[in-house]
Parts: sequence; C-alpha cells; structure tokens
Amino acid sequence: MIRPVTLCIALVVYLAGFGAVIGEPLKVVVISDLNGSYGSASYAPRISVAVRRIVELKPDLVISTGDMVAGQATPNLSEKRVRAMWRAFHATVSDPLKEAGIPFVVTPGNHDASAYGGFENERRIFEEEWSNRRPDLAFSKSGSFPFFYAFDLKGVRFISLDATTLGALRGNQMDALAKLTKEKKTVVTFSHLPLWPVAINREREIIGDPMLEELYKKTGVDLHLSGHHHAYYPAHKDGVLYVAQACLGSGARRLIGTSKRSANALTLVEIEDGNISISALAAPDFRKEVPLSSLPKKIVSPWATLTRIDLP
Repeated sequence: MIRPVTLCIALVVYLAGFGAVIGEPLKVVVISDLNGSYGSASYAPRISVAVRRIVELKPDLVISTGDMVAGQATPNLSEKRVRAMWRAFHATVSDPLKEAGIPFVVTPGNHDASAYGGFENERRIFEEEWSNRRPDLAFSKSGSFPFFYAFDLKGVRFISLDATTLGALRGNQMDALAKLTKEKKTVVTFSHLPLWPVAINREREIIGDPMLEELYKKTGVDLHLSGHHHAYYPAHKDGVLYVAQACLGSGARRLIGTSKRSANALTLVEIEDGNISISALAAPDFRKEVPLSSLPKKIVSPWATLTRIDLP
C-alpha cells in the first residue's frame, strides 16, 4: 500500500510500501508525445529546449512513453519517410542525451509502432532504429527491447509494456509481467496507452483492463507512467500511482472536467529510500513546476475514479 508522507503544492512524496531500500536518490525524467503532424520530420523548438533542460538536470534515466515520430498515417508512409522522421528524432533528442551520458529508454507509441494491421513496416523500422541504441543497463533476460522488456536501476525495476492498441495487453505480457513483479522491490511500469482515461475525447483510448489493475495491486507495482492523452495528471487509485504525461509536441488536451488545455511539460520522478516524488516542469523553459492546485481533485469516468496525488 502506498501512503502519502509529505504534502506540498507542487511536489508530493509517496511511500512505496513494497519498495526496496534505495541507497541514494534516483532521478528520472519522463517525456512523451513529441511528434507533430503526420509525416513530419521536424520538431517544435521547445523540444530542443526541453532536452537542454534535461541535460542540466542530470537525471539517471530518461523515459519516453511513446509517439516520438509521426507515423500511422493513411496511406502508409514510405520507408524513406519513416527513416527520415527517425533521423530527425535522434538528432533532436536521442543523440544529445547520448552525448550527455544519460541513458534513454523508450516504449512504442501508436505513431511509432502500431500493432494494428497495416503498420507492420513501421513496427519493423521502430525495432531496427532502437536495436543499436539500447543503453548499458541491467536488462532482464526475458522481454524484447524496445517493446516489452525490463531492467533494474538503483534497486528499482522498470518495465516497458507494449501497449499501442486499445484493450488488454497483447501476447504473453500479463504472464511475463507477473513474473517480473514477484520480487518485493520498487516497480515502475511505463506504456503509451494509460490504464485509465484522463483526457477529454480520449476516454476510450485506454488499456482499461481490470485484470492488469488487480495484478498491479497483488504484486505491489508502485507507479505506472503513460502517454497518449497529452495531459498531465498525477493520481492514485487503490494504492497505485498513475501519472499521465503532458505532450511535448503538438495537440495538448484538456483533462476530463476542465476547460483549459494542459501545459506542455516534462515529468520529473525522484525515488529515494522507497519514496516516490512526482512533479512536472512546464514550457517554455521547463523550470516552473505545474501547481497541483491547478489540476482537478478527481478525474471521474465510467472506468475509474482517479484521485489527485496529494489527496487521500
């Protein structure tokens, strides 16, 4: 069970009751949904600003929760175009992080590597683009980078879920996830689609699987990070933290029950001695935190009620 131990307006610390004791702080930056319009091989200037800010923060790890390029177009984009989009992404994001010595891991988004029929070529290219960019981390032997895989860092187990299609996880991910989460340590999962909805007009674009939620509760998963909804909301439900990321690219959305679009932002996750701290740093310079008081106290949908992270 995760319970609040420290409350403040822009930063909330939660005790991960099942987490292992961590000897020193672990700092993780999460970015999401960086792409522009279909087929675009250019990026908004704020993304380069965000990358420079990340380098200043010197995190131990950067995670992308998907939609790094602008694929999944109809008709399908040519291989030449898809490769050009990935070159642009690497030049803007991957290479600067690599030069700074910051490990960067990704999970597929629907615009990167949709598992729906017709996008097999983009999925193959995604795998090829990342096969030589796997960082030097303690990866589990099970799984397949850059889709479903796991690794450990400073006592925390991170697990990428391959979630680019609506509904329950495909393949044997549930069985593999159950095995990877058996050990009593801090566990962070990340995927493109969220388990539960947070944004207007994307209410049905979720995993939405009660069996996955039960697995999280049973095995003590502490934190799930997601993208796709283009709106920042840090929440808890039944002892698990769920953090939806804002987008860095185009298409910021409104949280359910609100009228204002979410700010473009990156998320900062800090883990120390089993405590998990969450905050978001907003554009244009990614130095000002998004106040929790600016977010709704609860997000209510037919699928779930999510409570803002600072509230009981």
